[in-house]
Amino acid sequence: MIRIGIIGSAGRMGKAIADAVAVAGATLAGGIDAGGDALELARASDVLVDFSVPRALVGNVGAAVAAGVPIVIGTTGLGPDDHQTVDDAARHVAVLQTGNTSLGVTLLAALVRQAAERLGPDWDIEIAEMHHRHKVDAPSGTALLLGQAAAEGRGIDLAANSDRGRDGMTGARAEGHIGFAALRGGSVAGDHFVIFAGEGERVELNHRAESREIFARGAVRAALWLAGKPAGRYRMADVLGL
Repeated sequence: MIRIGIIGSAGRMGKAIADAVAVAGATLAGGIDAGGDALELARASDVLVDFSVPRALVGNVGAAVAAGVPIVIGTTGLGPDDHQTVDDAARHVAVLQTGNTSLGVTLLAALVRQAAERLGPDWDIEIAEMHHRHKVDAPSGTALLLGQAAAEGRGIDLAANSDRGRDGMTGARAEGHIGFAALRGGSVAGDHFVIFAGEGERVELNHRAESREIFARGAVRAALWLAGKPAGRYRMADVLGL
């Protein structure tokens, strides 16, 4: 059986992933948290799953490369330097990095990409998300994933065509931009809404997460799929063949 090692095993997601590993019939190789030996875990595993923190990414990815094992990265809040680290690692091992491991969100992103491409730039795109009060990054990794899907559908650069945190006299909406809004409160596992607003009509694509178990199941499915793959950077869409 495939041995899965969990980085960030004491967190809420780490614990849920451990349960999902057992349900999937795989083997839990072990888990570590801050101060743990990522290289030792990597050497005991066939594939790693990382749901820790951005500042630990370099060490965790370095351990995967040193041990020659694939790694699924579900850590959110990553910056440009982090993504460069992932790109560099993907030249040596299989890496699947995503802002959301839900299979439903993966399908939603494909639908958003298709809608953005077919509807055209005269339809305004707004992305709203809500998470529990403890989430520290905004917009969520999933909202950015959906925004990137919309940008790819339109053939534009998301960073140069996005609006976040509108406040005060902002002026009229910039044509072709993708807007983001982040809500925080309670125990919401994750709700995401993508709105395509045209003249006199709207199309809304939504996903509601009822528990973090859906992310854990998706992460384990991704890990099982990634094990044995050649070096390269992969997406959740690849897991579903989208």
